[in-house]
Amino acid sequence: MLDFYLIHDEQITQESPSDLEFIDNLDDKTFQNLKTKKIIPDNYDYFSDFRWNTTVIKQILNIASNQETQNDTDIQQLKQILSIADNRKSGLIAFAD
Repeated sequence: MLDFYLIHDEQITQESPSDLEFIDNLDDKTFQNLKTKKIIPDNYDYFSDFRWNTTVIKQILNIASNQETQNDTDIQQLKQILSIADNRKSGLIAFAD
């Protein structure tokens, strides 16, 4: 699973999630589906840790909102993660486990 944690833009990147607030996770299939749908940019890898700042989150939310259909559970799951970060004015860091 790819686990997402809140991390503020100005906060130093953590090597582990021990002091961060867990939000949710995505499985490999969902992540790959989102890349195929061009919601998640190709430069992000499921098996590598990465970080999205608030600007990237807004960009992905905008793309997801434009392509979302009510039956697309992949996009709905990602939007839920991104919306939490956006509402809290925080970035996200993802750790692959």
